[in-house]
Amino acid sequence: MYLSPQSQIPLTWPILLAPLLVAAVLIFLISLLREPGRRKFSAVFLAGAGAAYLSGGLGLAEFAFCALITFLAYRGLDNYRHIAIGWVLHTCWDLAHHYHGNPIIIFDPTSSIGCAICDLGLAAYYAIGAPAIVPRAVPGHMEASL
Repeated sequence: MYLSPQSQIPLTWPILLAPLLVAAVLIFLISLLREPGRRKFSAVFLAGAGAAYLSGGLGLAEFAFCALITFLAYRGLDNYRHIAIGWVLHTCWDLAHHYHGNPIIIFDPTSSIGCAICDLGLAAYYAIGAPAIVPRAVPGHMEASL
């Protein structure tokens, strides 16, 4: 069984913790959006992530994965559960690329493992219904409505 060169890189604490920080920042920013804009943005965000690995080294499976994530993103327009499932599946796809394909960012060999960690944070946020983090009474919150 072929293992990719990036899977041979030792995983250090910065490599493992930085994606959690990225997930926290993303969750905070996404939570600033009002509903239903938050759910709509989240579905589009997931759909974009589904296409991130096209030409990622796993052949036709890349297209099947993209189609599956697109379907879940569409279903996510009505329900966060589908968005959460999509991020869990993207985590699995990240791991497949870390061990057997190309990294998501070609010049960063640990980007796929980092993406897997970040995606689990996003999946957890969507699994609990993507609540607002900042109360609406706080001045200066984003008034975006998609």
